[in-house]
Amino acid sequence: MDNLNNLMQGFADVMAPLNLLLALVGVLIGTAVGVLPGIGPAMTVALLLPVTYGMEPVQAFIMFAGIFYGGMYGGSTTSILLNTPGESSSVVTAIEGNRMAKAGRAAQALATAAIGSFVAGTIGTLLLVLITPFVVDFAVSLGAPDYFALMLLAFIAVTSVLGSSRIRGFISLLLGLTIGLVGIDSVSGQQRLTLGIPQLADGIDVVVVAVGIFAVGEALWVAAHLRRKPAEVIPVGRPWMGRDDWKRSWKPWLRGTAYGFPFGALPAGGAEIPTFLSYATEKRLTKHPEEFGKGAIEGVAGPEAANNASAAGTLVPMLAIGLPTNATAAVMLAAFQSYGIQPGPLLFEREASLVWVLIASLFIGNLLLLLLNLPLAPAWAKLLQIPRPYLYAGILFFASMGAYAVNAQTLDLFILLTLGLLGFAMRRFGLPVLPLIVGVILGPRAELQGRRSLQLSGGELSGLLGGPVSYTVYAAIVLVLAWPLIGRFVVRPLRARSAA
Repeated sequence: MDNLNNLMQGFADVMAPLNLLLALVGVLIGTAVGVLPGIGPAMTVALLLPVTYGMEPVQAFIMFAGIFYGGMYGGSTTSILLNTPGESSSVVTAIEGNRMAKAGRAAQALATAAIGSFVAGTIGTLLLVLITPFVVDFAVSLGAPDYFALMLLAFIAVTSVLGSSRIRGFISLLLGLTIGLVGIDSVSGQQRLTLGIPQLADGIDVVVVAVGIFAVGEALWVAAHLRRKPAEVIPVGRPWMGRDDWKRSWKPWLRGTAYGFPFGALPAGGAEIPTFLSYATEKRLTKHPEEFGKGAIEGVAGPEAANNASAAGTLVPMLAIGLPTNATAAVMLAAFQSYGIQPGPLLFEREASLVWVLIASLFIGNLLLLLLNLPLAPAWAKLLQIPRPYLYAGILFFASMGAYAVNAQTLDLFILLTLGLLGFAMRRFGLPVLPLIVGVILGPRAELQGRRSLQLSGGELSGLLGGPVSYTVYAAIVLVLAWPLIGRFVVRPLRARSAA
C-alpha cells in the first residue's frame, strides 16, 4: 500500500506542465533516434547527459524515461519498414514485420508493435512497483550455471525453429559465434581472430553486425534483383488493425510480457533473449504456421512486447541493487552518480521522491508513446512508396553513419561492407539470419558464464549443473532437440491409431 501511495505522489509531480513537456520531448527524441540504424537509446541518453546537467534530477530522469521507452519502440519502425534494426533488441521484429510490410500490411505491423509496446510497458512498470523485492531476490540467487543454461536454451530455440533445416540454422549460429569470438579473451587476455588489427581488440560491435547483415545485406539483395524484376511500389493497405489482427495479437502481447520482464530483471538478461524466445514460442503455438517467414503478425506482437517489458525489468536490479543489465541502464546509472545518488538497497529510503517520479514518468511516457505513434502508423507506412533505388540509397547512407557513430573509426565501414556481403550470401543460400545475430550477442556472454562455472568447479563438467533452474532449462533443451523424433515415433503412430 505504501508503494501505491508513493506512486500516486510521483504521478502528482510528473503532471506539472513543464515535467509533462519534458516527458513528451524525451519520447520524441527516443523514437527519432531509435529509427536511425545504429543509434539506440543508450547512445541517446549518453549524448543528452551534458544537456541535463543544469536540470533538477527529477526533470532529467523524466526526460530519460521518455527516451528509454521511445528508443525501444523507435527501433521497431525501421525493422518493420526497411528490414533495418535500430538496435539489437529490434532484430527479431524485422523477420516477420518486414514481410508484413512487403505484403502491404506495414500499418498493421506498426500498430501491433505500438499497442504491444504499450501493453507490455504498462504491465512491466506495474510489476516494477509491486514485485521488485521478490524479483531481485530471485535474480541474485541465480548462479553462473543457470545463466549458461538459459543462453544454451536461446541458441537451441532459434536454430530449431528457424530456416528450412536445422543444419542451416546451426551453420548460421556457428558463423555468429565465430564473429563473437573476435577480440581479447576476457580470461587469458590474448587476442583472438583479430588478424593483427588493433581496432579489433575490442571485438566487433553488435550494432555494426546487425546493420551490416540486415540493412546492407537487404540493400545488396534488392539491387541484385532490380534488373530482373522492375521496382514496384509496395501498397500501404488498410490503415488499421482488423478484428482478426486483434484476435491474433493479444495473446502474444501477454506472453511476450511474461518473457520480457523476468529476463530484463536478471543481471545477465537484457532484451535479446526474451525476444528470441518469444518468437520461437509464437511459431510453436500459432494456428497459422504457414504464415511464419511470410509475415505473421504474432511474430511482431510477441517480440515487441517482450522488448518493452524487458525495458521495465532492467530498472529492477538497477534501482534496487545498483546493477545495470544493459547499456541504457548503465548510462542511467552513470546519470544517477553524476547527481551524487547511488542506486542500491537504500535508494528507496534516501531518494524516495526521485525514484517514484521516475517510475510514474515511465507510465506517462508509455502512454505518450502510444498516442504519438498509433496515429502515425499509416504515415510511417507510406515510406514504402518511395522508389526502392532512392529508398535503399538512403538506407545505406544512414547505415554507414550509424555504424561509424558507434566507435568513430573507418574500419567499421569496411566491416559493415564485409558483413553486408555475408548477409547477401546467406539470403542467396537460404541460411536464416537470426541465429547468427543470436550467436554474436549471446556467444561472449555464454562463454563468460560457462568458463566461470568451470572455474568454480575446478574444471569439472558437473559445474555446469547448478540448481533447479538449470535442471529445468536443460530438460527443456532436451525436449526441443528430441521433439522431431517424438513427433515421428510417438505422436504420429498415436494419431494413426486413433484415426483407424
